[in-house]
Amino acid sequence: MRPKRTRKPRRRRPRQRKRRLRRERRPNTAHWKARVAYDGTAYAGFQVQSNAPTVQGELERALSTVCAEAVRVTGAGRTDAGVHASGQVIDFRTASALDGSTTGRGVNALLPEDIAVSALEPAAEDFHARFSATGRTYEYRIRHGSERDPLERRRELHHAAALDLAAMRDASARLVGRRDFSSFAAGPGGVRSVRRAEWCELGDAQIRFEITADAFLRGMVRAIVGTLLWVGRGKIDAPAFERIVAASDRRVAGPSAPANGLCLIAVEYGQDAANAASEEGLQGIPPLREEDE
Repeated sequence: MRPKRTRKPRRRRPRQRKRRLRRERRPNTAHWKARVAYDGTAYAGFQVQSNAPTVQGELERALSTVCAEAVRVTGAGRTDAGVHASGQVIDFRTASALDGSTTGRGVNALLPEDIAVSALEPAAEDFHARFSATGRTYEYRIRHGSERDPLERRRELHHAAALDLAAMRDASARLVGRRDFSSFAAGPGGVRSVRRAEWCELGDAQIRFEITADAFLRGMVRAIVGTLLWVGRGKIDAPAFERIVAASDRRVAGPSAPANGLCLIAVEYGQDAANAASEEGLQGIPPLREEDE
């Protein structure tokens, strides 16, 4: 009998890890940007979610229909649920030949009534709605006193007691500068540069807080407003507010103000990225007008 041949065990080749390739730009596509306004009441925020309506989801649905292909949108600010915008900026790519004016009207016709594209124009190849931005401005509206306005309930917070506006102005001035704003972060904290933080009176017991920074932490503006309301009620004074800022601890700050009073009103870009939030809108989309009653 022949001796059995013993097979040599096969040497397994080491698995090669697949290289993560950088996503390349699609060839033969044009780059576009737009300014978008929306009432965020009915949406779970700007960013797409699988189980809830979002502003980004509605924009992508409308643009994909007009462009006859799947379109992915990037936004300058990922606003939270219930937060509004009058100056949001988006960018997207498409292989379709677009005309700013005609396409803008077509997209608006497909969007829900609480979202509208108010400017649409070609973007530079290196433009990015989020990462090219050099500044963002939010406003928060409050009506204080016994009277409330039912017609403005979606756009402003009603605070039944009167507020000390002078004290709130003193406190908000202490936000300006580059510092750690972890005391007002809903998630991981970090350093941000606040260029402006001001209160102004709109009349009829209505006040508005405007804040401009290079970028904002998640939930930062609403937490700031909620803590400034402590100042307005006399619970803390301006120096105590400043100590809260310096503490870098969310537990020492006030509760977040409701989302309905907050609105993203402007996004700024440097010289190398033309400001897509400009009020002029280069491609001739007419200004949005309210329909006559």
